Amino acid sequence: MRRMERASDDELPNALIPLFKGVVYADASPEAWRAILSLLPRIRDYVRVLGLDVILDEAERYAFLRQRAEEPDGSEPVRRLVPRRPLSYPVSLLLVLLRKRLAQHDASGGDTRLVLSREQIVDMVRVFLAAGPNEARLEDQIDTYIRRVEELGFLRALKEENASLYEVRRILRAFVNADWLADLESTYREHAQRGG
Repeated sequence: MRRMERASDDELPNALIPLFKGVVYADASPEAWRAILSLLPRIRDYVRVLGLDVILDEAERYAFLRQRAEEPDGSEPVRRLVPRRPLSYPVSLLLVLLRKRLAQHDASGGDTRLVLSREQIVDMVRVFLAAGPNEARLEDQIDTYIRRVEELGFLRALKEENASLYEVRRILRAFVNADWLADLESTYREHAQRGG
């Protein structure tokens, strides 16, 4: 029994460290994924002390840590481990548009992966941004937003010959949900009321 406990103690960092670094995908980190699945109750107990929850989707095969929601009993909120940073309007817009496209893709059935070209993404966003006299500059700005969404882990660049293709990561569904959209709407409503 003691030897088994020691083995799981040795394996705990193999699960925790990747989770603390970001999203763990089963296909990208199979060892970490197996460790997370086998040690999930211990991981939940460990991160709960830090005010975090483990979000795990076995069907989509990803896991990540999220700041725990405030306690409903009104007790003292846990301090944030990682400060929140607001997203710019164009990045938020791109996330919403990608989430919508993912929902449409899921409804149509077929392949589980949604792959979009750079041109498709640019066309989706262009409609909502002010068109100026310099089309090339607008596309450069949209490329910046695409890179930011890629850094956030919601897009993954695919290595294709002579094409810029991106896979929309399914974890986007966990982040851009009804609560996130409601928060975004209230933020923009407040911004509009202030005259911004």
